[in-house]
Amino acid sequence: MRVPVRLGLQLPSFELGGAPADTLFPKLVEIAQTAERAGFDSLFVMDHLHQIPGVGPQEQRMLEGNTALAALAARTERLQLGLMVGSVTYRNPALHAKITTTLDVISGGRAIHSLGAGWFEDEHQAYGYEFPPLKERFERLEDALRIARAMFTQERGTVAGHHFRIVGALNNPRPLRGDIPILVGGSGERKTLRLVAQHADGCNIFGDPERVRHLLDVLDSHCADVGRDPAEITRTRLGTLSIAETHEEAERRLADWPDRANLDPERLRNVLTLGDPDEVGEQIVALRETGLDGLVFHLPNPQELETVALAGETVSRALG
Repeated sequence: MRVPVRLGLQLPSFELGGAPADTLFPKLVEIAQTAERAGFDSLFVMDHLHQIPGVGPQEQRMLEGNTALAALAARTERLQLGLMVGSVTYRNPALHAKITTTLDVISGGRAIHSLGAGWFEDEHQAYGYEFPPLKERFERLEDALRIARAMFTQERGTVAGHHFRIVGALNNPRPLRGDIPILVGGSGERKTLRLVAQHADGCNIFGDPERVRHLLDVLDSHCADVGRDPAEITRTRLGTLSIAETHEEAERRLADWPDRANLDPERLRNVLTLGDPDEVGEQIVALRETGLDGLVFHLPNPQELETVALAGETVSRALG
């Protein structure tokens, strides 16, 4: 089962132009429904408890991701729904698989099970979660990948992992598609992409076209090592998109982005797509030529629904 993502929208911030808390969810629904109409096929929210460096101050609003996705499932019809990505340090992996299966049932078979090793130590400390060394976090990630697949596909899942195990675990009702696609986020060449080759249906990476080509070559090499057909794996990339009817307006919107001050300029340059519809279309073609199957973008101003619509229509047209 490949990850069915061709064009995704990620929402890393719930500030949304300062919308009052009691209008926050209605605004999210407007964004999701606009994205769905405009050609986006998937929507992702972060799995964080505080806002993260590089997006905004920790004090910014942050909804719990799985709860938000379940609510949006009831207000959308076609969007695939997932975290970008779920930290293995925050939940027992069998419980997380159960949560995603529940989302799959609620949404009519539109859930994506997205996982990563976790990295933001401050929120672990604030919430009282352990923050193990990197080696252990990757061991937990491998456990979570094996357990999720068993929970999704077996009548009674049994897995003995490094740190977690399940013994005859029931997961009823079962996923509506008989399985749920599993996506791993991250660009680590030695561990992350190897786990993708071994256990996942998709990856989500970062970088400019040159970096993307390199990472996909690394993934192909891991697939060869483990005897996996690379065509079984959906390759997606996360980036920032600033689009408007003119190049100058797209530049202005990026400059006016309140969270831009929190971004590393070099990192932003490597993931930025910017311009009018024709310019953006050319950049999308260049990204697709790297070997990517899908693109996921966040927008500086998703609360501006006309921008969401323009982004979806432009990129989906460029993808063909």
